Amino acid sequence: MDKKKNSRRDFLKTSSLAIAGVAAPHIVPVSVFGKTAPSNQINVGMIGTGRQAVLVNLKEGFLTLGNCRVLAVNDADAWRMNYAAEEIKKSYSANKKGPVEVRQYDDYRKLIGDKDIDAVMISTTDHWHAPAAIAAALAGKHVSMEKAFTVAPAWGRAVVEAVKKTGVINRIDSEFRSLRPFNRAVELVHNGAIGELTHVDVGVPGELNGSAPGPQPTMPVPEELNYDMWLGPAFPSPYTLKRVHDPKKINGRPGWMRISDYCNGMITNWGAHLLDIALWGMKKDGVAPVAVKGKGVFDTGLWNTLSAFDLQYTFTDGMTMNYAIDVPFVKFNGKDGWIRIEYPDKLTAGSPDILNYKPKVSYADTKTDKADFLSSIETGKPTIEPLSVGYNVYLTSVMGLYAAQLGSALYWDAQKQEFINDNAANALLTRPFRTKWIDNNVIEWMNARQDMYRRG
Repeated sequence: MDKKKNSRRDFLKTSSLAIAGVAAPHIVPVSVFGKTAPSNQINVGMIGTGRQAVLVNLKEGFLTLGNCRVLAVNDADAWRMNYAAEEIKKSYSANKKGPVEVRQYDDYRKLIGDKDIDAVMISTTDHWHAPAAIAAALAGKHVSMEKAFTVAPAWGRAVVEAVKKTGVINRIDSEFRSLRPFNRAVELVHNGAIGELTHVDVGVPGELNGSAPGPQPTMPVPEELNYDMWLGPAFPSPYTLKRVHDPKKINGRPGWMRISDYCNGMITNWGAHLLDIALWGMKKDGVAPVAVKGKGVFDTGLWNTLSAFDLQYTFTDGMTMNYAIDVPFVKFNGKDGWIRIEYPDKLTAGSPDILNYKPKVSYADTKTDKADFLSSIETGKPTIEPLSVGYNVYLTSVMGLYAAQLGSALYWDAQKQEFINDNAANALLTRPFRTKWIDNNVIEWMNARQDMYRRG
């Protein structure tokens, strides 16, 4: 690190480091230090190095971009952390990107404490997203956070308030707005190709890793896994393979994605993509539904998340949305026709004229999720999908989860951020958490938001 780079990073640290009670900082864009400044290489730290982190966020994301350097990795699984580090080294060596250094940290807090790290990519289990994101924001690190957002609305609200308070650049890591067939569908809706929007249908695929298993035996913890840290904010449970992930493998969907202690299931996982497109098309990025009703089927046993659901949402303007297990798609219904986009790229409409419509405003140049995040760090401008947008998508999805879980219609008060006259539903907005592996300032931040929900 040369003197110029150190002085800039020290300046950014003192101007963006924040703790509760400190005024929002002034984030200085990288560009003000000159195009040739070493600071144009944004140093990224990876918190979580599993399947999504390595195969997507690294290989298809940060390792393909010239304005960043993945400098550090962290995971509770040492084998996965080492694997990610070697993949980074191989990529940079092949591209002759100078001396290869990949710092490995066995504790996410050590990575966040590294003064050379500018930004973090959080790709952990869902139940770790909020503590890690809050810790990073309070340390002045820019935050990109994998979907699904978290496991409880109070935790999600704490994340949104932390990045807002500290002023760090932030983004929910969903790539669907960057996929041309999806942003083309929204582009047509926003340009009036189907007239006034009235109703939206959304489908997400069913569980992708097979049927729920029967009772599982307690197994020895793999030597490379710090299982207690992996559990983190979740309370202790005996180790078994289908609770966590396959040892010494990077492919395959892990069992934790279907266990409510660590994830809300497919309703929030794929919902983070397709509900996001639906709400974007409806121009409701920050608008939650006012009512939801429907039904669902839950797995029982070790895997216990929703395996099937059919939900109906209503918004203040009367617009409605149906959300169900189906093929992955979004269908926009307007007074003058309809547009349907099915993953990955099947775009259809009620008439050829709709697909041939020439928009005045185009989304064809939408940046990829990682490029958008890095560009915002350079310019100081907000990302396309800040965490506040990701939180609204998450809140929408779990409102449906709670309606299915409780078997009753729910009504939302946006001003109070609570369900109307429903103590059972409001109790689900918070979640107790274990404080081990979480620093006191983050504990205080999370507890304050939980208390806020409890007070209504």
